Amino acid sequence: MVCALCLFTACNDDNDSNPKLGGPYEMTLYAPQMAQYDIDLAQSQNLELVCTYPNYGFPTTVNYTVEIATDEGMTDAIEVGSFSSPTMSVPTKDIAIALTTLMMDQDMTEEDFPMELPAYIRVVARMVSADKLTLIESSRVVSNVVKLNNVKLEFSLPPVLPPTEMYIIGDFCGNNWDNGLKMVPVYDNPDMLWHMVYIDANGIKLNETQTDDGAIGFDDVNVTGSLAGDIVSKDGRIASSNPGWYLAVLKTEVVGRDRSYTLEVRPPEVWLMGTVTPGGAWAEFEDGCMFEVPSEANGEFVSPAFANESADDSGVRAYVKVGDGIDWWKSEFRVADNKIDYRGAGGDQDRIKGLAGQKMYLNFTKDEGRIE
Repeated sequence: MVCALCLFTACNDDNDSNPKLGGPYEMTLYAPQMAQYDIDLAQSQNLELVCTYPNYGFPTTVNYTVEIATDEGMTDAIEVGSFSSPTMSVPTKDIAIALTTLMMDQDMTEEDFPMELPAYIRVVARMVSADKLTLIESSRVVSNVVKLNNVKLEFSLPPVLPPTEMYIIGDFCGNNWDNGLKMVPVYDNPDMLWHMVYIDANGIKLNETQTDDGAIGFDDVNVTGSLAGDIVSKDGRIASSNPGWYLAVLKTEVVGRDRSYTLEVRPPEVWLMGTVTPGGAWAEFEDGCMFEVPSEANGEFVSPAFANESADDSGVRAYVKVGDGIDWWKSEFRVADNKIDYRGAGGDQDRIKGLAGQKMYLNFTKDEGRIE
């Protein structure tokens, strides 16, 4: 007991051999040589910065974050780089993106560029934990502010484009983004994505990334289509008053730097195509070629029995119709290796042979399929 007490006392004794955080600390950012001149961000590559090591009183690993703002008070400061040394080389393209973002936040438009403006920079230092995974906020040190007298700024934000990826979650996948559906591009229509989806009373939501951050819900889309009357809001989600399967077609319109979304909900129709059909004439909506629609989220769409063996150059092909005037093959797919293999924005697909009497089975919740 005595030994344990001595050990406990030693470990908790603050003495000169144990580093302590006290503060306040000081750190000086030196004005870069080019600060007093015109800085053309489009014609330079890096802004070289040097600051002093913050005086913590003992050696330690430090992270240095460079911030830039449009006012001396740094009220709109945003980060433009993170470094492990007090000698920092900040890419001017990152500075241009940051300043463009700040000016857009001040209601500037792309037409207001190019422009010239003063900018202000500072460095924020923090100690790094021993495992190098965490910045110790209590050790935060802020440098002085340095003015860049005249910065020449061109519009530097990337163009706003329709999303190339969009994911859907709902009760059908346990609301787990990792198990959600990935929408399918429509060939030669970069503003359109589609997927067959089961929409229930609890609803679905969409996002470009597999996360809740920035997810698209009922208030973020304009709902159209022949089944739009079924769609309602449930806790902000896109829900249905008549739970069941829908062909969901998402269209994106870009206006300036904003996107607007239209969700067209169409009947859940899947069709056979090619020489396996009774007519074999490559006709859309051929009689007797529509799949049976399941009643459950995990059910299978089932094709009619193939009327013919597929010709070698046609294979077994299926499609959904995503819009009037858009050819069937721009939203076609096949079954290969027990998966639904969507054409999407890619080229023609290899053929999968089918025999008379076989059927195609599709599980759109799992994107799985088979022919047997």
